[in-house]
Amino acid sequence: MTTESNSLRGVVPMKARRAKIWADFATYLALSVFSLAILLPILWVVRTSLAPDVMAYEIPPRLVFRPTLQNYIELFKVSHFEVHLRNSLAIALLSTALATPIAALGGYGFARYGSGGRALQFAVLGTQMLPGIVLILPIFAIYTRLRMVNTLQGITLAYLAFNLPVLLWLLMGFFQGIPVDLEEAAVIDGCTPIQAFFNVIFPISAPGIMSAAVLSFILCWNEFLFALILTGSKTGTIPVAIAAMQTQRGVLIGKLAAATTIGIVPMIIIALSLQKYLVRGLSFGAIK
Repeated sequence: MTTESNSLRGVVPMKARRAKIWADFATYLALSVFSLAILLPILWVVRTSLAPDVMAYEIPPRLVFRPTLQNYIELFKVSHFEVHLRNSLAIALLSTALATPIAALGGYGFARYGSGGRALQFAVLGTQMLPGIVLILPIFAIYTRLRMVNTLQGITLAYLAFNLPVLLWLLMGFFQGIPVDLEEAAVIDGCTPIQAFFNVIFPISAPGIMSAAVLSFILCWNEFLFALILTGSKTGTIPVAIAAMQTQRGVLIGKLAAATTIGIVPMIIIALSLQKYLVRGLSFGAIK
C-alpha cells in the first residue's frame, strides 16, 4: 500500500506540472497573437514610410528593398510638416498643463467634500454624453464671434473644456481610494487642508495624476474633428495634416506613412519615460 500511495503521489504532481506548462503556453501564445495584432500594423506603417513611392503601391508588397528617407524629406520640405508638429505639441502640452491641476483639485473636492453633491458630479459627466458633431457648429459660431477661429488659444480652450470632465472623474476615483486617516493625521499635526493635500495626498496620488496627464495629452494629440473645423493652414494639427494627404491624385501613401510614424514617436517616448508611473497609476487602488 505504501509503494502504491507513493507512486500515486508522484503521478499527481507530474500531471499538475504538465497542466501548468500547457496553461502557461496557451497564455503566452494568446498574448503573442494579441501583441502581433497591435504591433504589425505599426511596423507596416514604418516599412511603408521607408519605401519608394512606386514600391509603396505594389501588390503583392515587397518585403526586402533598399530603405529611403525621401518621404520624410518631402514631408518637411514640401508639406512643411514641422508646423503641424509644433502646433500639436504646443496645443497638447498647454491643454494638459491647464487641465491636470484643475482636475486634481476638482477631483479632490468631489472625493473629500462632495462639492456640489452628486447632481453636480453627474452634470460634469453629462457634458461628455453629447457627440462632438452636435457641439461643433455652436462652438464654431461662438468662436467666430469671439474671433478665436484659426488660433492656437481657441483650440487649446476647446480641448481643455472637453477633457476636463473626463480627468475630473478619473482623479475623483483615485482620491477616493486614499484613506481619509492620512489627511486627518496631517491636520492633527498642524497642517491646513491645502497643506495636507500638497504635502500628503499629492505625493501618494502622483501616479494617478500622471496617468490623467498622459490621457489628456493623448486625447489632444489624436483629436481630429474640432481641429479640422477650428484651425487653419497655419494652426492645423497632425491629424488634420494627415487627412490632407488624400488628394486628387489619390492618397500619398508614402508621405502619409511617414507623418503617421512621426506622430507615433511622442507616444512611444511618453510610454517609455513614464512607464512606472503609468503602471502604478492604472493599478492604484486595486490592492488595499
